[in-house]
Amino acid sequence: MCASLENLATNTENENAASDANGNDTATQPQTTTTGQSSTEEMGTGMENVNANDNLPIPAITSQEQILREYGPNFKILQCNPQVHELLTIIRDKNTSRSDFKFYADRLIRLVIEESLNQLPYSNCSVETPTGAIYDGLKYQSGNCGVSIIRSGEAMEQGLRDCCRSIRIGKILVESDSDTHTARVVYARFPDDIARRQILLMYPIMSTGNTVLQAVNVLKEHGVPESSIILSNLFCTPLAASCVVSTFPRLKILTSELHPVAPNHFGQKYFGTD
Repeated sequence: MCASLENLATNTENENAASDANGNDTATQPQTTTTGQSSTEEMGTGMENVNANDNLPIPAITSQEQILREYGPNFKILQCNPQVHELLTIIRDKNTSRSDFKFYADRLIRLVIEESLNQLPYSNCSVETPTGAIYDGLKYQSGNCGVSIIRSGEAMEQGLRDCCRSIRIGKILVESDSDTHTARVVYARFPDDIARRQILLMYPIMSTGNTVLQAVNVLKEHGVPESSIILSNLFCTPLAASCVVSTFPRLKILTSELHPVAPNHFGQKYFGTD
């Protein structure tokens, strides 16, 4: 029995070696599709969370040491406890109904928004309690603003408003050419004093990072310092992370998962257009 297993392992290794020699990778990069109306990263591809060559699961990147080494201290991942892992699983499951998808996506969005708010600057303050005691606490520094990248970024707006009732929200629309995949900004609307605000940039899916690069460039053109932008994201690929971090090293990024395959169907399923 042991000899049979050893022979099987040897044959498998030989097959893998032959596959590598022919130039076949053991994992595939996520693909994106485009339309003339929204970014490439919002459209579904039908790709599942598996290796396309051998049908084996592709693991998420969770090592904090690896993340810090490759992406720097400004790239943070939401702590993946069992609750978060279940939400990620439901959202990626192709059999999840739209109503369940939206419900659990909203839960994940709320968790990401809450943690994003922890990255904003605070100041010390003291308040008097009903019993007359003095309590030393904290409060947000004034001047925060949300900016959603249309369309899938709009799914995160309500989560932000649920946490910050009076926060102002700007919008950016990025189009991608269907032939060249080149992203360009076609619409941007911000508060007049956006250059003085801390920005929560909301975009749930990053497959390549091209859409986010264009959005950050527009914010910088309006006078927003790179260090004043916090990207709130749900799913990010290593390709997108490397692209954005290398271009904007002072940009803060918070995501719930770093994984080679992004659920690019998110926007369509969330808004019911799949």
